[in-house]
Amino acid sequence: KFTPADILQKIHDYHITSLCAPPTIYRFLIREDLSKYDLSSLEYCTTAGEALNYSVYETFKRITGIRLMEGFGQTETALTLATFPWMEPKPGSMGVPNPQYDIDLLKPDGRSAEDGEQGQIVVRTDKGKPLGLFKEYYRDPALTHEAWHDGVYYTGDVAWRDEDGYYWFVGRADDVIKSSGYRIGPFEVESALMTHPAVVECAITGVPDEIRGQVVKATIVLAKDYKQKAGPELVKELQDHVKRVTAPYKYPRVIEFVDELPKTISGKIRRVEIRQKDNA
Repeated sequence: KFTPADILQKIHDYHITSLCAPPTIYRFLIREDLSKYDLSSLEYCTTAGEALNYSVYETFKRITGIRLMEGFGQTETALTLATFPWMEPKPGSMGVPNPQYDIDLLKPDGRSAEDGEQGQIVVRTDKGKPLGLFKEYYRDPALTHEAWHDGVYYTGDVAWRDEDGYYWFVGRADDVIKSSGYRIGPFEVESALMTHPAVVECAITGVPDEIRGQVVKATIVLAKDYKQKAGPELVKELQDHVKRVTAPYKYPRVIEFVDELPKTISGKIRRVEIRQKDNA
């Protein structure tokens, strides 16, 4: 089991200069008493695996003075988008395309998304297969063709691009919640919740609803000081907080408090497991 103090002690003891970890680990590190450890050896810190919340970036920078450099890649690819060492990071952004790949954002109708529009991150391979892109899914030609056809590899991840060319993660294509005609990306709601002191970490998913199609659900791990306060009043407080921080229609109508979130071995939150449990 991951213990934040163990990592901090190793940095302290061995004068670690570079740290790469998923946002989950940074979320727990900043809640430790960092004054107990000498972290002055750290020079460069990177993160990937899932989107980095703005509040985590700002808190880590305030405590350590180090800017977290975020990147995006998949098992099927090498690093695809990144905040490279010579760049100024934008907190919450994955950075810009790796020149190794011909990156585009595609709308559901097949056209390229404009700046500010959401689209699926794809790698164009019509001019040749780039190094670092997988060959195929082993013994599964149907799945391979589903993800990679007509000279385009579909990552299954949705993002948007700003006017400076930086990419911003929205969510997995199957994680995006469709509620009353709105398309709601889980990351924005999670980031809003993470700015409340009661929330250590959270996962946003959609649950079926007869009227709205889906409604937003938040599965939340509470900070120690708030565990005894779990109840209707805290639920209302968190809902109102999200309404203030982001668009009111994005607030979680369902909130569940848990001791821990399901994760992969690398620390990524498994929203699919939460959805499967809710739909069982």
